Amino acid sequence: MSDVERSVLDEAWGRIPHTRETSDDPGSFTQKRIERVITLLVGPACLVLGVQAFVAAFGPSDEAEGWHVPLVVGVFVPLVAMVVACAVNRFARVFSGLFAVIYMVALAVWPVATNGGQAPSPTENPWIFYLINVATVATVVAFPLPVQVAWTVAAPLLFGVVRLLQAGGRPEFLLPVALDVSFALMLGSVLVTLTWMYRSIAANVDETRARAVASYAQAAATAATEHERVAVAALMHDSVLGALLAAERAATPRERTLAVSMAREALTRLANAEKDALEGSDEPMDAIALADDIETSARDFGVELVVSRRVQEGTPRVPGRVARALVLAAMQAVANAVQHAEARALTVEVAGSAEPGGVTIRVRDAGRGFDVNAIPADRLGIRGSIIARVTAVGGRSAVDSSPAGTTVTLEWESGDRW
Repeated sequence: MSDVERSVLDEAWGRIPHTRETSDDPGSFTQKRIERVITLLVGPACLVLGVQAFVAAFGPSDEAEGWHVPLVVGVFVPLVAMVVACAVNRFARVFSGLFAVIYMVALAVWPVATNGGQAPSPTENPWIFYLINVATVATVVAFPLPVQVAWTVAAPLLFGVVRLLQAGGRPEFLLPVALDVSFALMLGSVLVTLTWMYRSIAANVDETRARAVASYAQAAATAATEHERVAVAALMHDSVLGALLAAERAATPRERTLAVSMAREALTRLANAEKDALEGSDEPMDAIALADDIETSARDFGVELVVSRRVQEGTPRVPGRVARALVLAAMQAVANAVQHAEARALTVEVAGSAEPGGVTIRVRDAGRGFDVNAIPADRLGIRGSIIARVTAVGGRSAVDSSPAGTTVTLEWESGDRW
């Protein structure tokens, strides 16, 4: 990606509201939000199920003597750490994964821990059963999808196996254990499916946003490159080629004065090329001031002009950059009239209208004219310095030429872009 595309991409992304979760990686804006929502939901849900299991742990215990307290402490301490980590959004994956692993270890040693303990009842589940889906939810936070699926299936099945081993395989336990395992499998599957669905939607949203921002960056970079090309082309023609052509063709004192003025303007604009002198100030100006600028610029070129003004009351003010483009385009038309028509019957008119609201500049001369369609592609005086320049600020231009003379019309309406 070029530097222009990168800068435009950063500017585009900067227009999207940011939070602490999204400031580092704009490509995962929604995914980070979804992950935060998941951890905020997991914490309270695990707390509720954990309290239920903790209360059950104070009832009659199935474990043999010496096993109950270590198992309770070993399981519930990581559970509390996971709930706190999810609430504060710090190390949630670490403690969630730790609890899920410790819970599976506790299930694996359950037959040993209950060997010699109180005889189990088929109608009452041990406290460790209530944490099966807590372990499933913990894997949702800690592990990738394949591990989540494996854990969702393995935890209920392992509980069913150890429960039957604890009961010695008695037939009256088969149906209750099968129902418990089925319930845990279905609930765990729903939880894993929901989180996978939300994460997939978030990933798609981020991908779509990234494509949209990249598309905007590419379009803006292309527009910026084209604008720069037009600006450089206009600068070269107006400031350099125009001065050289005027100097080459200068045969009278008036033409020599024009060539000197154009050379001075060329040196000034080349020195300020990096300051974007083509745009100028953003301060709006009225149509009368626009006409004054044309007269002043023409005088600097050695051309004495009195610009005709027909400005209606209520004519909108012209944005500074638009006014600058119109003045430069008008001066290019004046320079063309001086060079090619010897300024015969040269007139400039500035008209302002309140409805629809805009400004029109007409530069006329009585030269022998030319064929507009026959202008070579490498001639930038009309294409770059007039047509492209006015179009770049949302205006319109037209060049009408005949053996009776040439008229260059520049128009800008307030509804075009502003």
